[in-house]
Amino acid sequence: MNWISVCKVDEVTEDEPKAVEVNDKKIGIFVIEEDYFAIENVCPHAFALLTEGFIEDSTVECPLHEAIFSIPTGRLESGPGCRDLCTYHVRVENEEIQIQL
Repeated sequence: MNWISVCKVDEVTEDEPKAVEVNDKKIGIFVIEEDYFAIENVCPHAFALLTEGFIEDSTVECPLHEAIFSIPTGRLESGPGCRDLCTYHVRVENEEIQIQL
């Protein structure tokens, strides 16, 4: 699998994740304590972008229906999320965040 550059590291903060689209997939790029994570950006319960949700510690809460997901694992922790999120491998090369689909 190839690595795909999706954004620069300075485009993502703990308070402001980055929404990207790669091969028709909506992906959220998050940073927690200097570690970067890429997860499916659309809540599986109803269309809402998780990058617009409430971030606390290592979780993100859907802005519409309060489903809570683990950012590092994509695991549904509570609420009506229906299932875990897809996650993607992430690396940083020359200040660029790259993911594998």
